[in-house]
Amino acid sequence: MLEKIKKIFRSGTSRNGSYSVGMIALVIAIAVVINLIAGQLPESIRSIDVSDNKIYEISDTTKDLLKKLDQKISFQVFAEKDSTDERIKTFLKKYAELSDNIEVEWIDPVLHPSELTENNVDSDTILITSEKTGKSTSVSFGDILVYDEYSYYMTGSVSATEFDGEGQLTSAVNYVTSDTIKKIYYTTGHGENTFSTSVSDLLGKNNMAEEELNLMMQGEIPEDCDLLFLYAPMKDITEDEKTLIENYMSKGGDVFLMLGETDDATPNLDTLLEEYGMECEDGYIADMQRCYQGNYYYIFPQINGSEEMMKGMSSGMVLLVNAHGFHVTDPARETITVTSFMTTSSEAYAVTEDEEKQGTYTLGAVAVESVGAEDEEDSEETNKEKDMESRLTVISADSMIDAQITDSFSTLENLDLFMNALSANFDDVQNVAIEPKSLEVTYNTMQHAGIISLLVIFGIPLIILVFGFVRWWKRRKA
Repeated sequence: MLEKIKKIFRSGTSRNGSYSVGMIALVIAIAVVINLIAGQLPESIRSIDVSDNKIYEISDTTKDLLKKLDQKISFQVFAEKDSTDERIKTFLKKYAELSDNIEVEWIDPVLHPSELTENNVDSDTILITSEKTGKSTSVSFGDILVYDEYSYYMTGSVSATEFDGEGQLTSAVNYVTSDTIKKIYYTTGHGENTFSTSVSDLLGKNNMAEEELNLMMQGEIPEDCDLLFLYAPMKDITEDEKTLIENYMSKGGDVFLMLGETDDATPNLDTLLEEYGMECEDGYIADMQRCYQGNYYYIFPQINGSEEMMKGMSSGMVLLVNAHGFHVTDPARETITVTSFMTTSSEAYAVTEDEEKQGTYTLGAVAVESVGAEDEEDSEETNKEKDMESRLTVISADSMIDAQITDSFSTLENLDLFMNALSANFDDVQNVAIEPKSLEVTYNTMQHAGIISLLVIFGIPLIILVFGFVRWWKRRKA
């Protein structure tokens, strides 16, 4: 019997079979080793984002902010980790790995209910705290995974429509590490527009507070005003209001004007613009070359701004609807410099009921003036005044930040350019406002998930190759 068994194992078929079994065992052993190694790799390597909406992709804006982070930041997550949405857990891991100064701690509110009261937070909340400044702020899971509550009334169910992990966390880190908060006053009393929710959220993420101001009632611009914003006034400002704005700018104040529909002529606004080297053109601008699908009044401007103005923008696709145009002219004073950052093509027309004037029109520009008392005696205070600048930023279409456009076309960079133009008014402010990512398309993550997944990914193709090699070797020997 023993001899028969020996003969079986000496046969060619048996030897080839034993060889194949040995190779399969080797493949499995290699897969196990790869699996163990993968388990020790950082989340950023072993979790590869292959989603259409790139919800785990982190922008250069955040990477630059975290690279410069020089203080310890605590992320206390008050939630049951096992029941937390996988998207939030994955993003937290990826985010924290970008800086050694970020420490994430999970606190189970069921096991430690007193922690909620002590930290004044609710369940499913991340508390972000800076050890250096002592400042803290909280981000709820509902801020990260944004749900469409209205869909409940239509479908009976609620689903997440946006993922705002990067925007919320980066804004929180910027807030707790910075002691700078800018105050923006937006004028009322002239039929002005109001900021959309999307714009207000971006302002908040950038540590910018907003408050309304009626110049006629107030009679002055508050001392804590860092920026005066005129959002598409339908009526002209008064002569007194124009004087208030000019006096404010003569002391280094910054003004941001967005043009829109007007009921009548606006001679006072026009005079203010001409003083700073901008002359408005009548009518609406139609661009034959840079338009949206043959709609000539839907313009994609040429963006030619500075690096600061273009920061974080990749496509440069900005859409303006029913824009007005103006020309850059000689300003009233030599101390004023005017630079355009949005223009039409040379195939644009200013269209009124009576005529169509062809030309290249400016759609966005910045006028900067050096202000200060240069004739006074030298002193520390005088030197500070000499370094002061006032800025007038003008965008010729209020549609640039209209929610109907910015919320409908998520790939446009309207809000990126707007926030860059806004942040450029402040030397100590960096635009870190990041828009949420849409979840309207499916997402998926390919990541290390145990021996079975790696065997499928690596083992099966390798086994097929081994068997192919064995069969080729047998034919060659034969």
